[in-house]
Amino acid sequence: MATISLDVGLLKQIRTVDPLMASYNIEMTEVTGGTFWKRYTPGQIAGTEPFVLHGIADLQNSMEPYPPKDLRNARLLALAKAIGPAWVRVSGSWASNTYYDFDGTTGGKAPEGFSSVLTRDQWESVLDFVKAIDGRLLVSVANSAGVHNTPDGSWDPAQAKLLFDFSRDYGVPIAAAEFMNEPNILTPDNSPLASGYGMIEYARDQDAFFRFLRENYPDVLCVGPCASEIGGPHVPHSTVNAQTNAAAGNALASLDAFSSDDLMPHLRERADVFSYHWYNGISERGASVLGNHWDASEAMGKDYLSVAEAACRRYLPMRDEYMPGAPMWITETADAGLGGDTWASTYLDVFRTACELGVFGELTDGVIFHNTLASSDYGWLDFGDFLPRPNYWFVLLWNRLMGTTVYGVDEGVLGAGGVSGDGDATLGDFVHVYARSRKDGRDGVAWLIVNSSTTESIDVHGVSGGWVYQLTADDPHAREIRLNGRPLALGPDDELPDLVPDTVSDDTVTLPPASITFLVR
Repeated sequence: MATISLDVGLLKQIRTVDPLMASYNIEMTEVTGGTFWKRYTPGQIAGTEPFVLHGIADLQNSMEPYPPKDLRNARLLALAKAIGPAWVRVSGSWASNTYYDFDGTTGGKAPEGFSSVLTRDQWESVLDFVKAIDGRLLVSVANSAGVHNTPDGSWDPAQAKLLFDFSRDYGVPIAAAEFMNEPNILTPDNSPLASGYGMIEYARDQDAFFRFLRENYPDVLCVGPCASEIGGPHVPHSTVNAQTNAAAGNALASLDAFSSDDLMPHLRERADVFSYHWYNGISERGASVLGNHWDASEAMGKDYLSVAEAACRRYLPMRDEYMPGAPMWITETADAGLGGDTWASTYLDVFRTACELGVFGELTDGVIFHNTLASSDYGWLDFGDFLPRPNYWFVLLWNRLMGTTVYGVDEGVLGAGGVSGDGDATLGDFVHVYARSRKDGRDGVAWLIVNSSTTESIDVHGVSGGWVYQLTADDPHAREIRLNGRPLALGPDDELPDLVPDTVSDDTVTLPPASITFLVR
């Protein structure tokens, strides 16, 4: 039994962070309609049926076409509003080759140099969505061959101007912009690669884009470099899949045209915000080809739950060197690239979400854009019927309970006791504790305590009179979770359940194995 005592008197304030830290993506391909990742089967999600990919040629079979998403759907809007105001990022690889057809001249056929078309009504639905949730809009723009029809091959701002002017005139101005989604991964589908486009050309064009923004839209935040660099020596790796990941060799690294470290010295226009993408690994869809895959049995382990922290620590020195004092935004994150792991839509992934949100505020100020709100298996909402998944309920509680003042939590604060019965485990292997001010503005502290052990309970002392919001599930692979033992589900008219806490009647509360608990007192 593990024992900790919460000593509020020893807490020290670290910083105040962005109230919109828990934000999200809507992929451009959701808006326009297009291909995205195919849904896993119920057996694959439950962990009873393997996912098999037969080589890289079979990777495209993991995708399927989807119609444009109805962003005016009543359930989708109601659930997004319940989360609260957020940054909404509309981007993704598909955004890099999308043509803005706001006057309806293309007939839905992408012009040469583009792969998809964004209509006026589709973009208005995005702007209406952002306005409805009292959100702020982040975009990336096209950087395909279609915007390089200039004498010297440099980027042409005409399409971007159309997007920014239309949004401003509609009453929902774009508040922040990245030039291109994941520029380090330059492929024929998302860049003018055929014309010899590389790092130097990209640096030239990002600088031009930031100058364009500052000259024409000075209130827009310039965000970058927006690279995606999964894995690497700076983060923990799977031990269960070590052999199969090694067999994939450098396939994932070979996709990179350049690294962030190489790019940054060539950028002359400093961004206002440092951005990067982070996924803990590659999903089953690409594991046999690209490696960097974690096994579900590791998803509650210390190594896996510390990957996002290690990644942030890898980028902090880069931010400090090139953009000292700038906020840090993770403009895409989830459990795994390529649509999420089979367990992304289950309770098992809430442990990663909780630890990533908890530790990020201890390291820096910024925003985490989950990928996605309602697309593929890693969406907070099911992409078919928009019903909440376990991560949605966690984020809903996080936004309602956790304030913006971050406190440091160390062994002195916890008064940590001994641990027994879990092999060679120590308290830090499975107890993850984070502290914030209260969202309701009252004196006191909101604690988040993650018990990622599957066998050990935790006795928490010093909580007399506190409110307990405890998340559990019948099984980590469950797609339904409970709050204080009561199932979380929408009512018959899509009403949210009452998120009612239990009150601690004495000085101790017990946190069962595989539980995620908010304590407010």
